[in-house]
Amino acid sequence: MLLQQVSIQQKEAEAAELMKQQLAQEVEPEVDLETTLETFVQTDVKTTNDTKVTETTEVETPSQTVEYNPEDDVIDEPFQALFFDVAGLVLAVPLQELGGIHNLEEVTHLFGKPDWFMGVMVNRERKVNVVESARWVMPEKYSAELQAELDYKYLIMLGESDWGLAAEQLVTTEYIQPEDVKWRKHPGKRPWLLGTIKEKMCALLHVSDLIAMLDKGINARQE
Repeated sequence: MLLQQVSIQQKEAEAAELMKQQLAQEVEPEVDLETTLETFVQTDVKTTNDTKVTETTEVETPSQTVEYNPEDDVIDEPFQALFFDVAGLVLAVPLQELGGIHNLEEVTHLFGKPDWFMGVMVNRERKVNVVESARWVMPEKYSAELQAELDYKYLIMLGESDWGLAAEQLVTTEYIQPEDVKWRKHPGKRPWLLGTIKEKMCALLHVSDLIAMLDKGINARQE
């Protein structure tokens, strides 16, 4: 088993408890993805798991749709997801859209790239583009103090693309039931969000849309 279960930090637990109370009061709670992410970016708790990764797993990425159809953005069967931590923000990616996990090694910086582009890392003679995830996801919260605290150890590869998200810690892998996710009804302001895992108040990544944004050189705010 490459990943180890770690305890949920206090602030995450409090947020989850609030969400459980809402679920108990409403039959179909309306989870606002925008509000959820704003809660995430205000979190300053960091995990301390020292999981080590030595292998990568290559999987196929579903083709990107041309026209938006909400039904395409719903996984109707139980699926596994990898949870990883970036500056206290926990993100999840479906395993079927995970291109692999690498240990983050030497990165060569390039000029003329967006500030969230850390550079290029060579892995098995393949050049991969490294995204400075905290700066990409929450540019409005990024500061010199946050930068000094970041300790990226892993690279989460997105499908079969050459893009990888820098991650500080690997949290866990879990089976997710479709009903446990508040699926997006339209891409909205953050097309890279597929939905919210309700109990954990955790953002589930829409990998193909995320790749498209990275290819265009824009961040989570579409800037």
